[in-house]
Amino acid sequence: MIELEQTADGSNTLFVSELNEHYHSVKGALTESEHIFIRMGLEHHPSPSPHILEIGFGTGLNAFLTLLAAGKSGRTVHYTTLERYPITPELANCLAYPEQISPEHATAFRTLHTAPWEKDVPLTPFFTLHKVQTDFTTYTFPDLYDIIYFDAFAPEKQPEMWSPELFTRLFTHLNPGGILTTYCAKGIVRRTLQAAGFTVERLPGPPEGKREILRASKKLF
Repeated sequence: MIELEQTADGSNTLFVSELNEHYHSVKGALTESEHIFIRMGLEHHPSPSPHILEIGFGTGLNAFLTLLAAGKSGRTVHYTTLERYPITPELANCLAYPEQISPEHATAFRTLHTAPWEKDVPLTPFFTLHKVQTDFTTYTFPDLYDIIYFDAFAPEKQPEMWSPELFTRLFTHLNPGGILTTYCAKGIVRRTLQAAGFTVERLPGPPEGKREILRASKKLF
């Protein structure tokens, strides 16, 4: 069962009772996504046309914030996102993200959830979406990426998503100079990323949220 819940910054998230897990921090869904994936991820990478891979489409909040940021900056983003269990468009509408963040982009947010899977869908002149309904642990990556948003459920809830083998595959499919950001700063995750070849930084977490997050990078040479 999935339930709608309001977080501390007024934005909504979803709670999965079977996993006893929220899609976002209860300290603030919007605050968390903006900090970890936009400020520490997208804005940190210099490419004018980054290819982004998201592990866990979820509510579509990261994709929506990236779409808005691309429009403001004029950067051309190609956004591939993987999700095994997509939520319904009706449930996505209940999250009311456009109403809180950018009402004039409500149609774009709805299209994130109604767009067809397995094909490129240009949503704006600066943002092209490619959704893949798949099990990340068995997916064969067809491309190289500049930025990876790693937003799977927590390691204790889905340990198979945080394995050394999968992080090694992600490292292989990251362009030199590319980065991966994640909310989870556990020591085991940091060491697993390092073992896969990443250079890992601990960074301050979002305001009122987690104390630290991780940003992992692949050296240029």
